[in-house]
Amino acid sequence: MALAVALVLLVLGSVLFHFLSPWYFTPLASNWGLIDLTVNITFVITGIVFVTTNLFLAYCIFRYRYKKVDPALSTENGHKADYNPENTRLEWWLTIITSVGIIAMLAPGLVVWAMFITVPDEASEFEAVGQQWHWSFRFPGEDGELGNVDIRHITKDNAFGMDPEDPVGQDDILIESPIVHLPVNQPVRVWLRSKDVLHDFAVPQFRTKMDLVPGHVTYTWFTPTIVGEYEILCEELCGLAHFAMRGRIVVDEQADFEAWLDEQPTYAMLSQTEPDLGLGQASFALCAACHGQQGQGMQILNAPRIAGLDTRYVERQLRYYRDGIRGAHELDTAGALMRPILIALAGDDAIKNVAAYIETMPAEPQPITVLGDIERGEDLYINCAACHGAEGQGIWALNAPALAGQSDWYLVTQLKNFKDEIRGAHRLDLYGDQMMMMADILSDDQDIDNVVAYLNTFR
Repeated sequence: MALAVALVLLVLGSVLFHFLSPWYFTPLASNWGLIDLTVNITFVITGIVFVTTNLFLAYCIFRYRYKKVDPALSTENGHKADYNPENTRLEWWLTIITSVGIIAMLAPGLVVWAMFITVPDEASEFEAVGQQWHWSFRFPGEDGELGNVDIRHITKDNAFGMDPEDPVGQDDILIESPIVHLPVNQPVRVWLRSKDVLHDFAVPQFRTKMDLVPGHVTYTWFTPTIVGEYEILCEELCGLAHFAMRGRIVVDEQADFEAWLDEQPTYAMLSQTEPDLGLGQASFALCAACHGQQGQGMQILNAPRIAGLDTRYVERQLRYYRDGIRGAHELDTAGALMRPILIALAGDDAIKNVAAYIETMPAEPQPITVLGDIERGEDLYINCAACHGAEGQGIWALNAPALAGQSDWYLVTQLKNFKDEIRGAHRLDLYGDQMMMMADILSDDQDIDNVVAYLNTFR
């Protein structure tokens, strides 16, 4: 009896949860309403089967439950089951009903799949490149064609693996940021390429997802229909920081999209433009007032060591300060001091020059000011090592700077800032967003000290 009641409550609770739960599809923002229809058909069919089967089971348990019979009133000794292994009529009905249900679920999916792999002739195109744990993008230039790429060409200065001998690729537009813009109401094919392991390109509001397979180029297509911002997820387990592999699609009006695209660099611009170290050294005079003539840092001024930092990392942080992505939080008083300095670095070229000069400066290890449980820090650092390297050396391919030898007090400050959402909370700081999630692994200030103490062992 209790089991029958439990089954009825299970069915009732499941149905109520389905209709009353706040967790359901995100609002549709693309042309793929048929995918929603297909899923809803599946929900209805499987829901009917679930409810019917479990209620029938509950009925059978109740109707044919064991009843003890009083021998004085009956010659029967309770219920006796009849063994009936064959029922041709019932089997025919079950076969027909099951077949109809399966066809009803599969047929819409086949129709949608046929449309899903048939890209409209008027569709534009771009490429999404996945790597642990980052998205980047490539658009064709004025010639309307994407150039050749090969993993053998990938270097620190050629992160896309562009073929330098291919003239078609010279005008390709390269977006190293995990944020990409697209025009509204324009069909677009997304070519998908992985640099390392299996990834999956998924945008929930667009109802589209497709795997990125190393050594292959796959694709998907969709038409964005609503102006706004949408998160790109990796829905294929790709490693330790899989959950933090986020990107963003910004859907613009056509004019806004074209204005954004015109601001992005081409491969030729990036490959042919060499930074001017002389101008970078001259610009560094502004930085030296706080960070020291040798970039060694000054704790009394809340200025960390910057000498020897990776050029791309320094460029990104300087642009973040310039654009108000970093240093704008009311509690980030030290970061706020950086923002006025960027007024003197007019344009991206000036930022590139000073960043390149900073990388050439010799990086001297900093004094140890933070102590902690090194063994505990080593255990915790395993999560950090996936991006920053086993010895804190940094990994340029993962856009992760070196931590070893950095000012330890500064590392403590920034980990606390990430944990308290003082840094990384800006909607355009997707790398900072990754760090906020990773910093949550550190339960308290002592754990932060322990990790930094362990990093101090790498001098």
